[in-house]
Amino acid sequence: MIEISKPGLHDTVQDLGRHGYQTFGVIAGGAMDPYAHRIANLLVGNEETEATLEMTLVGPRLLFKEDGLIAICGGDLTPTMEGLPVPMWRPVFIRKGSELRFGATKEGCRAYLAVAGGLDVPIVLGSRSTYVKAGLGGLDGRALIKGDVVQVMSASGLAEVMKKRLSSDASFRAADWQIAQKFLPTLSNHYEIRVMRGRQYALFDEASRHRFWNEPFTVSSQSDRMGYRINGPALHLEEAEEMISEAVTYGSIQVPADGNPIILAADRQTTGGYPKIGQLSSIDFTKLAQAKAGDQLLFKEVTIEESHRLFTKQEMNLKVLLAAIRNRFS
Repeated sequence: MIEISKPGLHDTVQDLGRHGYQTFGVIAGGAMDPYAHRIANLLVGNEETEATLEMTLVGPRLLFKEDGLIAICGGDLTPTMEGLPVPMWRPVFIRKGSELRFGATKEGCRAYLAVAGGLDVPIVLGSRSTYVKAGLGGLDGRALIKGDVVQVMSASGLAEVMKKRLSSDASFRAADWQIAQKFLPTLSNHYEIRVMRGRQYALFDEASRHRFWNEPFTVSSQSDRMGYRINGPALHLEEAEEMISEAVTYGSIQVPADGNPIILAADRQTTGGYPKIGQLSSIDFTKLAQAKAGDQLLFKEVTIEESHRLFTKQEMNLKVLLAAIRNRFS
């Protein structure tokens, strides 16, 4: 069990999303940074689909009511215990009665806390993810508040071995290894994001297409889990068009009449009627999820084929990581 001693800015339970219901208008949701979420789960012996705690900009204080095995991945929200920094991107044993504290972000925007066994909240439409605007999933369909207690499910055999080897009389003990540097995202306040041409790309005037690829955009404070509003050079169609709404997905870049793009994110609507100038490659969802207000984005064009190649390489790397973890604790 984990008790929320003090909530962060926005802490919600998330998994990889609620799929198969968009035809009924139910959003997919899920972790904003699925890559960090997945690695955190793998590091504690979970299936990558188990629920984690997603923390945004300012993290919470968490009191562990029993011994646990955790991993923290994603943005650096300065995790500490008894004044000592808690390492990220590796398994960490937590002693019963210890309080894990997070602060304001040092790098990035969102961090993910995985606990061996996974967070135990009700499954709603096949997912434990929280969709706050509809009060769906998670813990009572909302962000966590002071006094909430989140249950933890039984850990896997691999997790029990990891916990036993890291067990300590200290409040926490981190593994003396972390995953290879090549698995770690680079966090900054300037991100180059790979994008494919959207369905309506050809409808934009030549000047707008040139500005889209060559000029930076800034993340607006009017950004959330539904979408990122970005400010920069205005983008316009060659001629006004009346569009019929069509399906959208994570990373669709819509351009409303004011010319300022909106990048749809995890809690996006299921359809949209604005022209789409681009589509983020899934390999860079992490960069979008870790960008915060004021950060700059520069778009780089890639083909669908290149995006597929990058995705395949990432999936192979995750399989290698999983095999390495299992081999270390076998």
